[in-house]
Amino acid sequence: MKNLTKAFAVIALTTASFASFAATEVGMAPTGAQSIGTVSAATNGNNLSALQGKLAAKAAEQGASSYRIVSAGGDNHLFGTAEIYK
Repeated sequence: MKNLTKAFAVIALTTASFASFAATEVGMAPTGAQSIGTVSAATNGNNLSALQGKLAAKAAEQGASSYRIVSAGGDNHLFGTAEIYK
């Protein structure tokens, strides 16, 4: 019985984690989508993937279905901005 309860807990947590990263990156504004604002993020170091991940997480937090990175820059401290769409 304990194993069954643990299995259901794992399934529920796995499903919840996938839902939290629902925003997908797009190359241009999606047709018919409404812009709902922008999000910004910064990272230490020069890992562009980490910056992209932070922007995706912030877009998902705001309820966006997709986002488009409109600016990114920096040397040892990266920063970026993304427009978010619903």
